[in-house]
Amino acid sequence: MGVLIVFGYGPGISHATAQRFAREGYSLALVARDADGLANGVARLAAEGIKATAYPSDARDPAKIRATIASIREELGTVSAVLWTAFRGGVVTDVLATEPEDVEAAFDVGVKGLLACVQAVLEDLKASPAAAILVANGALGEHTSQADAFSKLLDNDGVALENAAKSKLVGLIAERLREFEIYVGEVTIAGSIKGTATATPNAIEPATVADTFWALAHNRDKTRTRIVQPGFA
Repeated sequence: MGVLIVFGYGPGISHATAQRFAREGYSLALVARDADGLANGVARLAAEGIKATAYPSDARDPAKIRATIASIREELGTVSAVLWTAFRGGVVTDVLATEPEDVEAAFDVGVKGLLACVQAVLEDLKASPAAAILVANGALGEHTSQADAFSKLLDNDGVALENAAKSKLVGLIAERLREFEIYVGEVTIAGSIKGTATATPNAIEPATVADTFWALAHNRDKTRTRIVQPGFA
C-alpha cells in the first residue's frame, strides 16, 4: 500500500493507528522528538510482527521536517499517507498574561509544522493512489462557550488556539488537494485517550480512533468527524 508517516508518534492514538494501517499493508515511519519513545514503539510493534523505522525529529522545525521526510523517502520509498498527531502543549496558558509577540509559538506545530509536512510530501501524494493526510485534533479548539471555559479551567489557551487554527488549516488543505484526489481528514477528540498520561477511567480506546482514521481514509466521503468520551458534550 505504500509508506505511512506517523508524525508525533506516541503510545496512544498514533500507535494504534500505526498498527491498523500496518495490517492493511503499509510500511511505517515513526517520527517524534523522543528517541527512547520511538525505540520503545518500534520494539512494541516488532513484538506484534510489525516492522517500523524510527526517525527522531522536531515537528516545530520546518527544515528538520523536510530533512526527515527526505530520509524516509530515500530509505522506505514514496510516501502515500501521513498521520499528524503532533501538537504544542503548554506554551501559552493564559492569553491575557502572554505577550502578543509570544502567542505565535502556539502555532509552531499545529500550523507551521503541519503545513511544512504537507508541502514536503505533496509530490509523493500526487503520485500515490489512495493518498491521505490524517490529522488528530482536540476539542478545545471548537467554537463553543464550553470549550472556551474548559480551556480557561485547564490554563490551556495555547492548545485551544492551536486546535482551532489547525482545524481551519485542515479544511483549507482539503479543498486545495481535492482536485488531486488526495484525501484530507481530521478526527477531533472530545475527551482523553486510554493508555496516556491524562487518561480518565472512561477514556476513549485508541483502537476506536485508529479504526475511525482508517474508515475516513478508506471511504473518503467527509473531511471531519468527532469522537466523544462518555460524559463529554
